[in-house]
Order: sequence, then structure tokens, then C-alpha cells
Amino acid sequence: MANILITGGSGYLGGTLLDQLKQIPLPPHGTIYALVRSEEQASRVRECYGAEPLQLNLSDQGSLTETLLAKKISVVFFLIDAIKADAQLLLIQALAEVGKQLSVQTHFLHTTGAKLFSSHAGHPTDRVLSDAEKDLYRIQKTSRSPFPPMQQALVTNSQIIEAAEARGVRSYIFIPCIVYGQGTGFGNYTSIQTVAVIQAARDLRRVYKVDSARAVWPVSHVHDTTALYIQILRKLLSNDDIPHNREGYYLASSGTVAWEDIYSSIAEAMAKRGFVDNASVVQADEEALAKMGTALECPAAFVPVQLGGTCTLAADRGKSIGWRPSHPADHILETAGDEVDVVLGYFGSK
Repeated sequence: MANILITGGSGYLGGTLLDQLKQIPLPPHGTIYALVRSEEQASRVRECYGAEPLQLNLSDQGSLTETLLAKKISVVFFLIDAIKADAQLLLIQALAEVGKQLSVQTHFLHTTGAKLFSSHAGHPTDRVLSDAEKDLYRIQKTSRSPFPPMQQALVTNSQIIEAAEARGVRSYIFIPCIVYGQGTGFGNYTSIQTVAVIQAARDLRRVYKVDSARAVWPVSHVHDTTALYIQILRKLLSNDDIPHNREGYYLASSGTVAWEDIYSSIAEAMAKRGFVDNASVVQADEEALAKMGTALECPAAFVPVQLGGTCTLAADRGKSIGWRPSHPADHILETAGDEVDVVLGYFGSK
């Protein structure tokens, strides 16, 4: 039976995934290992998730291969670095050895982000782009982003797919979008994009929009997102031949929502709580972008990447393997007050 390694247990998605796994029945499997960096994390992993903690040097090919072989780990879910491919490529090489020496099929899932399938990465936005589109690998491979970290992340996706193909490992590119809702792990329990909107608004005492047109983006509740991870894992443990490598893109999303509507719902919630001076949303000018950059600790030019842009990617691949989201897309608007409370509760209201 397959043993599984999951990284990112102290993070938003990884922690929620591990928490959900202890509650949801899976097909027969071996041990679920969780990557940890300290004895304190090891204790929390055992206590909170019932998983087996595992410390690894992700930059040492020899020890990675030796450990994965010794633990008979044939499935790795990677949730800790979407930009660089260093650790991922070493893990894929280790999985290849596991497959060869133990005569099993091995699997590597890499968590990327919807930004890499958006206007920020040069992807087409004049039509719906399905995650099941046969041409998606070529589109990703030839896309170019003006932002170096995003361009590197695009390269990383391709490197992972190509390395896995060359070594007989099956790869899966998992795509979170705007994820919202309180996480249930022991570490970080907040998202990224909603955090950026709320933090910038708190510091400027005003909610600003960064797109001149009505830009849209896919959204997903955190539990729907982790449900797709789990459905993929179910299929792997059942030895089902689901789409992988160049056809293995999986977006977790219940639909798209306009950024403008997200801004408005957050502005209303923050105004009710006294964190912004009024509930109106205004277009950000250069001065506002500079101040937002200071609040978000990024260059002003990168602010629209943090909380704007257009992504028309649609979630079809997950549905083809039996995944169904439980929350409609506009649920993010209905629960904006809860999101504000979670984010400001985690990061502090001052």
C-alpha cells in the first residue's frame, strides 16, 4: 500500500489538508508522513493530524532518495514553493528510484497558482480557458510574464512535468485560485489574496481597485480546495489512471467573481467594523499604489499582481474525476465579514 508524504503542514492549505485527511475515509493506504522542520512541529503534527512527522534535507539528493526508499514513499504532495524547482526535481528523482527499485507507480503533485494562468503571465483572457484544454501545456510553456518571480514559476511548472515524464513519475499541477475561509491547521489559517486586499485597506483606511476594466478571477473555499487534493489522492490510492503530466492540470474553483465585487463586499464589512472610513471603492492612482506597495511590502508595480488582474481559467479536470465544490462562487461575497474577522484576527487590527 502506498505511503504518502505531504509538505506544508504548518501552512494554510497544507494544514487544512492534513486536518481533513484525518476525518475523511480513504482507500487502503500506508503511512501519511508530514514534512516538519522542528521537534515542536513534529509534536503538533502527531497531536493535530495523527500523521507521522518526517524531517528531510530537501537539498540533498542522496538522503532524499534513501529516505523515500526506506519509508517506501511513492506519493508526494508538494505545497511549499511554487517558484523554484530545486527541491521538486530532487524529489522526482527520488521517486523515480522508488518506482524502479520497488516496482511501483510513483506520483508527484506540485502546487502552483492561478496567477500563472492569468493576464499577469500572458495567458489568453478573451475566452474561457479550461484546465482540461489539451493545449494548456503549450500555452503555459510559451507564456511570458514581465515579473521575474512569475516567469520563474512558469518555468518551474514545465520543468516538473518534463522531469517527471522523463523518469516515469506521474506529475500533477494543482492550481489554487483566490482561496478563502478559515483554515483548520495548527499554523497559518488565512489566505493570500484576500489578506492583501484587507491589509492594504486597513493601512490606507480605504479600499482601492487596481483594474480599470471589470476583471474576474476564479475563487474557491478552502475546504473545496482541499477536497480536490483529497479526490486526486483517492484516485491515486485506487490505482486509477487519471490525467497526468502534460494533461495533469487541476484547478480548484467553483467559478469566477469580479474583483470589483470582492472589493465592495470587503469595503462594506470593514466600514461596519470601523477599519475604513467609508464603504466606497475608488480607482487607485500612482500615489495610492505606492502606499499600497508599502503596506504590502512590495513595489508599487507589483500591487496589481497581488490583488487584481484577469484569470478566465475554468475547473473541468477535477470534475472529470468526481470532485464537486460545495460552495458557489458568490459565497465569497456573502462571507466577506467573516473573512475580514479571520484576517485581522490573525494579523492584528493595528
